[in-house]
Amino acid sequence: MTDRKLPIGIQDFEKLRTEGFLYVDKTAYVHQLARQPLPYFLGRPRRFGKSLFLSTLKAYFQGKKELFDGLALAELEKNWIEYPVFYIDFSIGSLGSLPALGHRLSVILDAFEKVWGKTVDSNDPASRLEALIKRAHEQSGQKVVVLVDEYDKPMLGTMDDLDVNDAMRNALKGFYGVLKGMDAHLRFVFLTGVTKFSKISIFSDLNQLRDISLDRKYAGVCGISKSAMRETFMPEIDALAGQCGMSRQETLAELKKRYDGYHFSKQSEGMYNPYSLLNTFAKQDFAYYWYQTGTPTFLVKAVRNLQLDIRGFENDVAVNARNIDTYRVGETGPIPILYQSGYLTIKSYEADIDTYFLGFPNEEVKYGFLSDLLPSYTNKPEMMEEFSAGLFVRDLKRGNTDDFMIRLRAFFATIPYDLSAKTERDYQTIFYLLFTLMGQYTQTEVKSINGRADAVVKTPDFIYVFEFKLDKNDSAEAALAQIGDKGYLIPFTADGRKLMKIGVEFSHDGRGISRWLVA
Repeated sequence: MTDRKLPIGIQDFEKLRTEGFLYVDKTAYVHQLARQPLPYFLGRPRRFGKSLFLSTLKAYFQGKKELFDGLALAELEKNWIEYPVFYIDFSIGSLGSLPALGHRLSVILDAFEKVWGKTVDSNDPASRLEALIKRAHEQSGQKVVVLVDEYDKPMLGTMDDLDVNDAMRNALKGFYGVLKGMDAHLRFVFLTGVTKFSKISIFSDLNQLRDISLDRKYAGVCGISKSAMRETFMPEIDALAGQCGMSRQETLAELKKRYDGYHFSKQSEGMYNPYSLLNTFAKQDFAYYWYQTGTPTFLVKAVRNLQLDIRGFENDVAVNARNIDTYRVGETGPIPILYQSGYLTIKSYEADIDTYFLGFPNEEVKYGFLSDLLPSYTNKPEMMEEFSAGLFVRDLKRGNTDDFMIRLRAFFATIPYDLSAKTERDYQTIFYLLFTLMGQYTQTEVKSINGRADAVVKTPDFIYVFEFKLDKNDSAEAALAQIGDKGYLIPFTADGRKLMKIGVEFSHDGRGISRWLVA
């Protein structure tokens, strides 16, 4: 364990710099953006460093040169000017209703009016903001900088209630619309959020708005690159390796597997999740820190209700380029916002069809999301609180095949009759979820192409090959025979571990697993 200060939860640049916290230098991006007086939008997942970057912009435009000593910006900037900065922060508190939103806007504007004075006799947030911008420009002699943190939080928090969501968008439309046509008074505008909501005037009316969310030049503005991690945190990496009994290379590989893999443009370096990385270093333990801070409930419901093929979430979810960065309530499916929220990331881009292909960025997101999705297939959510894929793996590690199958049958018995009786696809999805989750604890392969067994599980002493059949089409005997006839065991014959064949028969009438055979 090192005694260096890790900036977990530190979103204020001035606090970070004056109190000696470690800092991954992002200030070159500040200089690059500030040279062009355009309104910008940056979309990134939660807890990815948006607020800290916005705070860095704030310190720069307030002319706090001393905070940048030793950083890239100190060499790049020669003309430090102090501007009036309007920092509008929606990241604080709950904004799940119009009264809550109205109160938050009032608190923000009250603070600005204490500095610049109140010139309009109105409670309308848009009128107050417009008057404040003009007054600050007049009094300071400098154009105004407007920085908005998590502009979309009021909409994101109400996506499961379309009426409230629509009311939120209408309320904010006029507020953000003030920024249109005020070029004479504005030096710089920068908004952060997760997604671009359609029908918000900042996007529909500000034609000059530059969305840098998918811009390759700014792909590294949030998150931590591989090189930055090694340059900044090598003492923490070595301490983690010692604590976990791993080599440096093994530790780096584990960090990459769990927390790396976010891509924010067609071609860009992968970025590590900063929140999980810093917590891992601080607690000297691997865990799913980012995912545990919030569950995308409405997204899980959408994936389940639309019966999306979750097997494609590994790396084969297609989304057209015109939809990847925008969310249209009631029109757009969940895939774009799954990307924008950080649950999927860019795996590849095909220019000839203008299409991105998405997938889970890493194990933290993959196993977290699938764990949240699995309970939606049972009629006993409370049972899932005690569920652990590790218990299934424990049975197989011990060679207790029948115990594994009894546990598997009990699990499938929780599935509602009206679901399980529908199609073989439902069984396949549940089986995929369960066996993929087992991959956290052992080497598990799940069928993805024709000509492979449905699942292969490898433990230190055994290799299990599974084949599943629906009883109205085939039998456990047929499943077992297929493993042999198609040579599913051949790739493992020289392995040295004991090979086990398991043929499983599902009931088509909602009774779950009816029979199994082991050989």
